[in-house]
Amino acid sequence: MGESLNPTLITRISVALRPDWTRTVLARRVTAGALVVLAGVAAIRSDPQGDRIDVVVASRDLAPGTALTDGDVSLENRSAPTLPEGVATDVAMVLHSTLAGPARRGEVLTDVRLLGRRLAEAAAGPDARIVGIHPADAALTDLVHPGDVVDVVTTAPEDTADPPAAPRVVAAGGIVVLVSDKQNHDDRVVLVALPAAAAVAVAGATLTQAVTLTLH
Repeated sequence: MGESLNPTLITRISVALRPDWTRTVLARRVTAGALVVLAGVAAIRSDPQGDRIDVVVASRDLAPGTALTDGDVSLENRSAPTLPEGVATDVAMVLHSTLAGPARRGEVLTDVRLLGRRLAEAAAGPDARIVGIHPADAALTDLVHPGDVVDVVTTAPEDTADPPAAPRVVAAGGIVVLVSDKQNHDDRVVLVALPAAAAVAVAGATLTQAVTLTLH
């Protein structure tokens, strides 16, 4: 018997002799299959508009302590994946709320940027409260800022003949959430977030004693 042909050589010859129309049909089938796959991917992709929502943003630069009005905020359509937790989505939700810190025009407003339960809990933990303090040394209000950690300390009143009592720490580790505007220099207040029991103790102490703050 003669030597058998090389299988690789036979394959090459058959491909070379295959009519052009068979290769064209194969190419069309491959292309059609690729288009089906692409159509399926496009069908399961989320709608780009579905990944965007309307959120509340500052319409202008705002100072801390601002009571928000219609002119201070507006709605803008933003990409949902880029937004922080707690973002406000309804202007009515934030109207008349007090801004805890400065905000730039276009900045998204969240629940922890406004005075309230969410801000208190974010600053001082569950069941926290916010208490107002008028430091005995009014100049101190120029030195503290939102985010500062402070202790509330009693001081001896200046208009008493009684021997001064030793200073006492009423509450430690409070978080400053707002310092009132400098325009009210004679009656500025520092709002401090504290656990509920400590906040009550501070509120009671301020009724009968002068208090001040020490910064960490």
